[in-house]
This record gives sequence, structure tokens and C-alpha cells, in this order.
Amino acid sequence: MRALPEATNNNLLARMTPAARSRLLRLLKPAVLTVGDVLFEAHTALRYVYFPLDCLVSLFAPIKEHAPLEVAVVGNEGLVGVPLALGLPRSLVRAVVQGSGNALCMRARAFRDELRREPRLRREVDRYVHGLMAQLTQTAACNVFHPIEARCARSLLMARDRLQSDELEFTHQFLAQMLGVRRVGITVAAGNLQRRGVIAYSRGRLVILDPKRLAEAACECYGLIRNIYEHAGRPAV
Repeated sequence: MRALPEATNNNLLARMTPAARSRLLRLLKPAVLTVGDVLFEAHTALRYVYFPLDCLVSLFAPIKEHAPLEVAVVGNEGLVGVPLALGLPRSLVRAVVQGSGNALCMRARAFRDELRREPRLRREVDRYVHGLMAQLTQTAACNVFHPIEARCARSLLMARDRLQSDELEFTHQFLAQMLGVRRVGITVAAGNLQRRGVIAYSRGRLVILDPKRLAEAACECYGLIRNIYEHAGRPAV
């Protein structure tokens, strides 16, 4: 049987002092998340904050008369429920699980109380929020200026980093929604990557065969976003 991940699998929690993390663990509850689970809808009150351990959560912006557009992904580098850290009770985005796995969750009120009580948690959350803002900004620019195949490669690599797996539960329809393009565009892009032996795709199961060549196919946004999170993840002083 596969061992359940520890709290330190979440990079934000791992940077807490042992004493502070022990206190947080008394307030955190395990949650098993499955692809398609909606953690919260846009413009609704946030009841929980989630710290992913080995799952992937997509944040979607609702757009009137159009399918929602993915604007960011969250994995074990941070948390889902950032508005609570900013003193806001609601989110502008919809949070949907796109990679099954485990997380730890905490009630919204308890999280706000801990932010006031624990300076280290406040600092680490602020650093993560900076990284998330950078991801949102870079993704917006990427979606305008870069070709579909490069954006597809970037998205697959970002998912791989957070799930720590070369096997992804992605359909062409989901990839199209992630990138805000027509499904035919994803079919062509993924087909090109598959013919070159970079990925393999069958019935909603996508396998990354050659991560190095996939990185070569991705736009520079992948490296920029990754470097920003790595910098934000350095120990706070």
C-alpha cells in the first residue's frame, strides 16, 4: 500500500519551524481529493484553505458565455484559498481538482487566526502569494503571445512538477480549457508532441516520455515561473 504523504510534502508547511508546524497540524485535517472535485466556486464564501501534498488544483476564471479559463495551477508549492490570506472572504476564481491526491485542509477562521498568531506562517504565505501573482501575470502574457504547442508543453511540465509524476489524467478537452483554445488546436499540438516521441496519449491518460525534450518544446514562461517559485521558496530571514 502506498504510504500517505507527510505534511512536509507541502513546501510551504515544510518551511515552518517544527513547533509552528506541530501547532498547525492540530488544526489541519487530511483530505483525499479526486479529479473533478470542486473545492469552491467563484464568488462564494471560502470555508476552508487547502495545502496540497501530491495533488493538482486548477483555478478557473468564469467568463460569461464562454467556458471558464484556467488562470493558474496550485500544487505542493503552496495553498488554495489565497483570498483568505488577504482578508477577503470570497474568491474570484473556481478551484477544481485536476490531479487526484492528498491535501490538508483547515477551516477559514482557524487559518486567519493562525496568520495573526504566527509571524512565520504570515511571511511564508506572503512569499507564496507573490509567486502566485507572478504565475498569473506570466500566464496571461503567455496565452496571448506564444503558440499553442509551446503553451501545451509548459502546462504539462507545470503539472508534472506539482504531481511529481510523468502520468497525467488529462483529456484533450481539459487541455483546451486550460489554454483557452479550441479542442482541434490541442489535438494538433499534442499530436505533434506524440509523433516526436515526447508524450504518449490514450483515453485520457497522458504520459510524458521525454521531459527534457518537452522542456525544449515549451516557451520560456515555464522556466520563468519555476524560477520565481524557487526563489520564493528560499528560507525567509
